[in-house]
Amino acid sequence: MASTYLTKTNSGTGSETKATFSAWIKISNFGDDNTIFREYESSGNYISIKLKSGAIQVYGQNNSSAFVNVKTERLLRDFNGWYHAVVAIDSTQSTAADRIKIYINGVQETALASTTYPGSSANCKINQNNEVQTIGGAGSSEYFDGYLSHVHWVDGTAYAASTFGSTDSTTGEWKINTSPTITMGTNGFTILKDGNTITDQSSNSNNFSLGGGTLTKSEDCPSNVFATLNPVIRSSNGTFASGNNKFTTSGGAWGSGFTTLGMFNGQGKYYMEFKGASGTKIGYGISDFKQDGVIDRTQRDETRYCGEYANSYAYHYGGNFYYSGSSTSTGYDSFTSSNVIGMAVDMDNLKIYFHKDGVYQDSKNPASNNGYTIVAPEGVYLPTICVENAGAAANFGNGVFDTTAISSEGTNASGIGKFEYDVPTGYTALSTKGLNL
Repeated sequence: MASTYLTKTNSGTGSETKATFSAWIKISNFGDDNTIFREYESSGNYISIKLKSGAIQVYGQNNSSAFVNVKTERLLRDFNGWYHAVVAIDSTQSTAADRIKIYINGVQETALASTTYPGSSANCKINQNNEVQTIGGAGSSEYFDGYLSHVHWVDGTAYAASTFGSTDSTTGEWKINTSPTITMGTNGFTILKDGNTITDQSSNSNNFSLGGGTLTKSEDCPSNVFATLNPVIRSSNGTFASGNNKFTTSGGAWGSGFTTLGMFNGQGKYYMEFKGASGTKIGYGISDFKQDGVIDRTQRDETRYCGEYANSYAYHYGGNFYYSGSSTSTGYDSFTSSNVIGMAVDMDNLKIYFHKDGVYQDSKNPASNNGYTIVAPEGVYLPTICVENAGAAANFGNGVFDTTAISSEGTNASGIGKFEYDVPTGYTALSTKGLNL
């Protein structure tokens, strides 16, 4: 949601002392001030919930003086999974530490870096008539960079996290309660429950509007996490955007971005798509990362590209197929940013295929099981975007390239993910559900 925020103005007065915020979040960068929620009364009078350099912080001002500053010691550092965050506000509690409670994945955070709590029965700058509530930014600044799902605001009750989720008795995983039993109160709302719907899905009709940016629907959700590019494992000259599905470099050197999810030998068949966003020097492929957890530094060398080093394979813009330091131009067409490049990786048979706008290259087609043979990985193969002074976007199943939705949807027997072209028979998206087929 970077550079995107939602807004609404309260049409009534509710509780100024009690409220609950609950949301599932997937972060794309740490940021210093990633505002998730804010209620704004006037200059110097507001309360916000934000991701501050990885910590969850509840911060509020009254007459420009901080009346609340509660921040977790814990830092959220996982770019792949979803977190469930709950903030319960109740300034009527006799114990100061009970007036602001922060829960992450069902567990109350008690190790705190900041502990300024509201005064007893203090006005917490919430639920007042004509105050402006925003989601995803502090107005047109401090944007939250990531994904949000199942966002609830409750006016008048401080609920525990157990209202919105529960622990799976088999896996021990914290899982979502998609229809919690809650009393919403005057200014309560539920949005982003089904896709990118910002119409209040409670009975209150407290609808939001798009304040700025582009609100893009994502298939990525707490129950099915899709691969994205990983800011932790990348060439240092690269930058990320669009929920870490777009990778760009500058400075005259190649750089590579690698995925959060990987593909293991003998474990599945996966399909994904790519499209250029800027510049021309672009390649798409896979890279072998070591099993011992040590990243091969040659794969992060800014002057090298996917396909140039051992056990890496890529289709490049000029019509070359690069593999383990060699290349061939036979049977491969050149491509530009207007073309969609599909990549099918068969880890069961160790084969790889590429298509340009639906036409498989070099007469190799997944239906014929005749793809280029890839070496069994020493660890795990990671899908890779490599660019030089250019940018490219991946569609790992969200149905979007950068911020532009696919123009049509191909067939997909697995039912996991949305792609421009047909997903080959037996293949699926690289996601947590896809990995477990």
